[in-house]
Amino acid sequence: MRDHRTRGHRTARAAIAYRSPVLRASVTGIAALACVLGAGIQPPHAAATVTRIGVLPDINYGPLTNYGTGCSYTIEAVLTDAVTPVSLYDNGIPLATIAPTGGVALATWIPTSRGPHTLTAVQAPQSGPVPGVSVYVGVGMPIGTSCLVV
Repeated sequence: MRDHRTRGHRTARAAIAYRSPVLRASVTGIAALACVLGAGIQPPHAAATVTRIGVLPDINYGPLTNYGTGCSYTIEAVLTDAVTPVSLYDNGIPLATIAPTGGVALATWIPTSRGPHTLTAVQAPQSGPVPGVSVYVGVGMPIGTSCLVV
């Protein structure tokens, strides 16, 4: 059977060791090192951003605008993230979601209505302003592989 004094002696010894400034500094140092190493293992979070968007008139032509209904155009979005899909919008209406290739996303756009159109692109999580391009769409008349726009 143990004497209560022995148990009390061990408790007192542990309390003295814990109060020791050297031991306390060591425990604090190890905890700080673990935090630093743990933070270093996690990959940095980089925000994806569409830096520029444009719409190419391809081989379509018109005296006032090169963009016409029923004609085919290429939308080009330049991105900072070459992997995350990008969503394209025509006047705020979803147009397409596509995977980029080498930091550039290309899509085909065939406008269905006349008037002003603003094309935008978003790559989640988008950081900064959403770039856009505004074009005016007239009436397109297909002629072979191109369009005449009036």
